[in-house]
Amino acid sequence: MVEVANMTDPASLVAGVESLGEKLAKARRAIGRVIFGQEVVVEQTLITLLSGGHVLLVGVPGLGKTKLVETLGAVMGLDARRVQFTPDLMPADILGSEVLEEGADGRRAFRFIKGPVFCQLLMADEINRASPRTQSALLQSMQEHRVAVGGEIHPLPEPFHVLATQNPIEQEGTYPLPEAQLDRFLLEVEVGYPDEAAERAMLLATTGAREAKPVAAMTAHELIEAQALIRRMPVGEQVLDAILRLVRGARPETSGLDAVKKHLAWGPGPRAAQALMLATRARAVLDGRLSPSIEDVAALAEPVLRHRMALNFSARADGVTLADVIGALKARIAG
Repeated sequence: MVEVANMTDPASLVAGVESLGEKLAKARRAIGRVIFGQEVVVEQTLITLLSGGHVLLVGVPGLGKTKLVETLGAVMGLDARRVQFTPDLMPADILGSEVLEEGADGRRAFRFIKGPVFCQLLMADEINRASPRTQSALLQSMQEHRVAVGGEIHPLPEPFHVLATQNPIEQEGTYPLPEAQLDRFLLEVEVGYPDEAAERAMLLATTGAREAKPVAAMTAHELIEAQALIRRMPVGEQVLDAILRLVRGARPETSGLDAVKKHLAWGPGPRAAQALMLATRARAVLDGRLSPSIEDVAALAEPVLRHRMALNFSARADGVTLADVIGALKARIAG
């Protein structure tokens, strides 16, 4: 097994993982009373929170993306806020701004008024509708968990997570996210339509006299402890090798696959491997296991890689999709 930083007594680690598994099972039940038919989306979003990262939710309107974020804030005990991104939104509307105030003694001084980014769970709704200038206002927050305004550094609350949404259909008047910002999202999660049984349950639960409300199952402090525990979990050499083969194999410069060399303009950087190292451990805990497997790597390959890769003209001409390329990469590590 690969030694992980801050590895402690194995017995205490096992006990901690088992205790965390029970709390997460309670949290998933609480979320399931409000969110219907999105089990994979809920799982991958929880994986992102446990890994200490940010998630990009991609789906058409009306599939419960906003509801999911509100529910997660209540269930995980986090201070959640929402910002609706629009073309006229300015960076100060997110980060905050300085105002000039005059005191009782007549002296004037600037006072910083914090923006909505000063929370633990920020929902950036339709993030691609804001201008690049406003989108970039989140970069430092997402990477460093702090904000620089007027020459002063303001730390953000811990934990801090951005859950952004994006509509893949209506692209008029939108600004595609730059690759540097996409790379800061741990996972890109596709939100699809619920199946018939889930939609039936949703109708019955949401159109009656009473609607189920989310209840707290964890606290912010427990989430921070869970994130530290995830980083202490051991990773097998085979899993580590699979992660490296997957990520390095997705780069045209180092790949041995013709599908990658022919159809990709560029591939993922080291953040993809880091994301897989954390996300596979989180998925193992959600499943009640003490260490990740190659199956976890394959299951998380698409949400980790697809926003960190770009097809070239040859791929578009041949009708090749990112899913096709990632499928070839997954087959390689499975073999």
